Amino acid sequence: MWIGFIFIYLVDTTILSLATSQAKTQPLRVNHTIGILLIYSALLLAFISWRYQKQLQRDNPKHIGRTPFTGGRFLQLLALFVLMYGIQMVWGILISQHVLSTPANQTAINQQVMLLPFWNQAYSIVFAPVIEELIFRGIFLNYFFRSNQRWVNFLGVFVSGLFFGMLHVMSFSPTLIMYSALGWVLGGAYLHFRDIRYNIALHFMNNALSLLL
Repeated sequence: MWIGFIFIYLVDTTILSLATSQAKTQPLRVNHTIGILLIYSALLLAFISWRYQKQLQRDNPKHIGRTPFTGGRFLQLLALFVLMYGIQMVWGILISQHVLSTPANQTAINQQVMLLPFWNQAYSIVFAPVIEELIFRGIFLNYFFRSNQRWVNFLGVFVSGLFFGMLHVMSFSPTLIMYSALGWVLGGAYLHFRDIRYNIALHFMNNALSLLL
């Protein structure tokens, strides 16, 4: 079942890739494809959000809900963002020193942004964080790792982070570890705050930083 969510998400990204390729070869068809993308994305987000809420209503041993936003939690969120930024910095240094190669996923995103800047940036910064957090943290952790025992939570964060990494790089390599590390931070944030909105905000800031700097 969970694989189905990944599939329908990949369909969405495929539509965006099609629109991007059309920007170079068939510019008159881009608006039509973007319209399809917006309709599909809205339906996808509505469906996955509904499924996530239904899952929590049926079984919620981790007590996931809405955590009040406070100054203390803002500082905690900021600290997690700094941690993710630190991972990105180390990653960048390893790439500049030719220890690691630039991820093919990031190269493809950069190329797509050059061809169709607004929609690719909007998708990566605004839409992707919402849908990926609902799939990888929300639905995955609450479906496969329902118990609130510490070891179950630890295992859930580890596995969900690993799958998150594999979505971005389809090979077992040091780059997979770097992507997974970002996923582990996001998984830890989900279990710490018990509120998917904090994850979405954290993911949003990370993607914005990666694309805009």
